[in-house]
Amino acid sequence: MYSQSFEECIQACLECMKACNVCFDECLAEEDVKMMADCIRLDRECAEICAFAAKAMQSNSPFAKQICTLCAEICEACGNECNKHDHGHCQRCAEACFKCAEECRKMAA
Repeated sequence: MYSQSFEECIQACLECMKACNVCFDECLAEEDVKMMADCIRLDRECAEICAFAAKAMQSNSPFAKQICTLCAEICEACGNECNKHDHGHCQRCAEACFKCAEECRKMAA
């Protein structure tokens, strides 16, 4: 069974994954989708690494700390990109990304 110490980080990863998936979908519905290309790309990548990090922690992977380190980097990049846009979904996504990055950094320390 995975360590209980992973629980907060797993929750942050799952919440970030959800926020990124919502942001991705909402960005595709924006009037100027081309302007949102970087945001969409990072949303996809961030959602994928968050899912992978959560799974690594749940299975007590010996690589969980390294995966969380990478997850934090990608979450930070996604959050920074989302912060460039005023859309509510982008702002909520940025908030979730920054929280996840913080939790992943704590986990990797």
